Amino acid sequence: MRTQPPGRRRSGAAGTGVTALLAAAALLLPTAATAHADAAAAAPADAIPAAGTGTTPTATPELVTGLDEAVDAGVPAADAARGHLAAKHDRYHIADPAQDLATVSTEAEGDRETVRLQQNYRGVPVLGGEYVVRMTKKNGKRTVTGTSGRYFTGLALPTVTPGVPTSTAVDRAVAAVTRQLGDGPLTRPAGKLTEPQLTGTDQGLTVLPQGSGILARHVVVSGSSPADGQPVQQEVYVDARTGFPLLQYSSLRTFGATDATAPAAGDGATDAGPALDAVPQQLVVKGTGTRYDGQQVELNLYQGTDGAYQTIDYGFRTPATPYSGVLLATYDARGKEASSASGGWPSGIQTFRPATPQLGADLTDSGAVDAHWAAHQVYDYYHAKFGRDSLDGKGGFIQSLVGVVNNGQPYNNAFWDGTKMVYGQGGGDYRTFSADTDVVGHEMTHGVVQHSANLVYVGQSGAMNEALADYFGNAIDVEANHVPMTDPDASLLGEDLCTNLAPRDCALRDLDDGATTQDDFVGVTYRGDNGGVHLNSTIFSGALWDIRQNLGADFADQTVYRALTAYMTPLDGFTDGRDAVVAAAKERGATKAQLAVVTKAFDDHGITAGWEKKLGVDTTTLLTGLNTAGTGVGAGGGYYAVSRSNASAEEPYSVWIGRTDGKGTPQQVSENTGNYAVYPDTDGTTVVWAEYGASSIAIKARAVSGGLVRTVAYSGTALTSLAVDGDYAAYTVIDPYTGLQHVAYVNLRTGANGMVDDGRHDMSTAMASVRDGKIAYARLWSDPTGFKLDTEVYDPAADAVTVMPGDPSTTLGIGQTALTADGVVWIRDTDLQDDGKASVERAALDGSNPVTLLPEDGPSSLYAYSLTASEDTVTVLTLPPATTWSNTTLPKLYQLPASGKGGAQRLSCNRGDQVYPAADTGKRVLWLDGTTGSTDLVTRDKPATKC
Repeated sequence: MRTQPPGRRRSGAAGTGVTALLAAAALLLPTAATAHADAAAAAPADAIPAAGTGTTPTATPELVTGLDEAVDAGVPAADAARGHLAAKHDRYHIADPAQDLATVSTEAEGDRETVRLQQNYRGVPVLGGEYVVRMTKKNGKRTVTGTSGRYFTGLALPTVTPGVPTSTAVDRAVAAVTRQLGDGPLTRPAGKLTEPQLTGTDQGLTVLPQGSGILARHVVVSGSSPADGQPVQQEVYVDARTGFPLLQYSSLRTFGATDATAPAAGDGATDAGPALDAVPQQLVVKGTGTRYDGQQVELNLYQGTDGAYQTIDYGFRTPATPYSGVLLATYDARGKEASSASGGWPSGIQTFRPATPQLGADLTDSGAVDAHWAAHQVYDYYHAKFGRDSLDGKGGFIQSLVGVVNNGQPYNNAFWDGTKMVYGQGGGDYRTFSADTDVVGHEMTHGVVQHSANLVYVGQSGAMNEALADYFGNAIDVEANHVPMTDPDASLLGEDLCTNLAPRDCALRDLDDGATTQDDFVGVTYRGDNGGVHLNSTIFSGALWDIRQNLGADFADQTVYRALTAYMTPLDGFTDGRDAVVAAAKERGATKAQLAVVTKAFDDHGITAGWEKKLGVDTTTLLTGLNTAGTGVGAGGGYYAVSRSNASAEEPYSVWIGRTDGKGTPQQVSENTGNYAVYPDTDGTTVVWAEYGASSIAIKARAVSGGLVRTVAYSGTALTSLAVDGDYAAYTVIDPYTGLQHVAYVNLRTGANGMVDDGRHDMSTAMASVRDGKIAYARLWSDPTGFKLDTEVYDPAADAVTVMPGDPSTTLGIGQTALTADGVVWIRDTDLQDDGKASVERAALDGSNPVTLLPEDGPSSLYAYSLTASEDTVTVLTLPPATTWSNTTLPKLYQLPASGKGGAQRLSCNRGDQVYPAADTGKRVLWLDGTTGSTDLVTRDKPATKC
């Protein structure tokens, strides 16, 4: 029996929002879960081969140091770099650097040159394929000192011509995001049911570097979540041949680990921001303001042609270039929705405009003073310490929007959307999120990372992105506010955001928390915090903090900055990051004693070669390394059905079945059509799945015992779930743009089909389960008195609906249903906006004998998010609201007797994601588990009880 996965968090001090449905990125991107090869000598340099390649002779090394090889000093640096790679083909195995490597950037710092090159395959960019060449140029000579990065030599696509129309790929991408946003309970929406919320924008073709490569269309999906209005911006990669969405993640770099999935297109000016006044010769007016902490600070302001003072800082411009170069501007976004302030600009927005140069209490309370002052401190830190001219290194504008809200309510978070900073208006215990200098430094550092290593914001590379933003944000904070490293609160981030809480109670993260890979790394399968970008970040940032504590700020900051800007590349994981920092320290002339401190810091945090293999579980693994993206698992009658790909994740997903007791050999049941077979379910007799093709999505079925594959139905739009029992299969289709869902069904024996709600445009139905010819589901609809929710059971043969108990007017959320032989179980929430807990209800099929198996309130209540049931037990997937991310806030499974007597017990103590639970018989439950950083199919036959 299939159930919905967790998709949305319902509350949390760091902001409410929508969880990113992460497409198993730790597996799809070959960086997070692969063992890093040991360093090997490659004369005349020291070279670390590509991860997982061992001694493969044609692999491009990930890191080469110790070079002193002359190249042409009379050509541009990028041409010299490509010339070096071509001349040393036996080392790098790059066939045609001039053709296959496009220049990303060339940075010069003193006599050092750093060239970044983007890998292209037949003119199409390769995701994460970036190679760095480091050189020195002095006394008219140029030498290469080292290289690093990823160049994928095994790509061999037969064509780079897409088989899916662009419009279809965009629709499928939007549907994938809509499906992710709609996972979990049906809840009262923020707007009208039929109101379009999302749009997709084609970004062109990309090659995903899996195996021999997958041609994908890159689509950015933006807008507002249909569920709760949160801003959305997701990067979606759709297989360009079949139209199946392979990878999606949020491109919003948040400070707190909220599930808001990110920026939407604005409704006003372009990404460059609103037009500013013509610039007179007098650029800087000195002003003053009071920060949240009471400190009076000097601010650079500008007086416009209308005489008004504005929060624009031209202070870093030089007399020689008064009209170009860096500009810092702080905009009044109070009351503007985050969904319009991210990825674009709200209409009518302008800078803060105080009446005098002495900014009053209003601009203190709004967060404008702290935002404007801190942005200056961040620019000055990077410029003075590293010679970096703005976030992009090229004098680009630095722009901040202060005070955004979400649905008119406080937005307790901040984010970098790729072009600017956006700070949420605080609420409750929180001030506006510009109140802490390390928040400002963190968000602006995301801009530095984007314009240097550009670490992909997902999995381990995303956790390193967050770790570096935390490290430099904290470094900027302690320096700007003169906090000594010996201060017990020096390692905290976000500690100054709260109105009443003490710093340690307020802080969202602590760089000195001692997190290690062995004890604290949490594997997230396909969803949640972009694969643990905040959750696992302090493992890496903690090592950097230790280096700073033990070797001093100057040594540590210079070394980490050099590692970021000259060694790291987009797909680097923790071990790659370690190698980059060690190499940068060596380049900077670190002593043997200093190197020992650096390596010990990483050792102490468990960042060593092959650390991923050391994580343990208390479950039986049926299949490991599925390499699939959130397609779930089904079980029943002693069998399971699951989608899987090959080891490189390049193979289209196929459906496999096996025995839930682990005996026998799993068998593939789907055809090798080249399409993606996903969302499988089985009742032990029949297997069903959806097959994504270029022009349609087919529902297919096959007997567990073998035989022909039959196409039993087609869907013109995306699915969110699929279930089977006996003669009936039920599946939920979704409108990509409005989020409306409808439960459809088909009789596998007769072919009769229909929808439980006739496809009406004023309601949604979802969370379907099927048993003995009946279909249970949740229903959301609106009438003149407002939104209503209930649970219903539909009998297709009799064309009759039975409504389950529960006042639809007071119900705020209806979760997954599960049918058994004598009843139906479902989740019901009546105070969704309160604590996020929900009850588990049970009733007979005719609605009689209602029983609350788990109450919504009380000591035994759970954050019930989804469930699955056998005749004997009900297994509940919980998803606690997250103020901070930890093992305890990830999805966990609890099991209770079907009678409700005896209470709920933890099913497994695994510390990673536990998602897509599927009940078999008795107490046996299967699920997808991400503890080890791999998406594995696991099972337990009884609860683990106490963890």
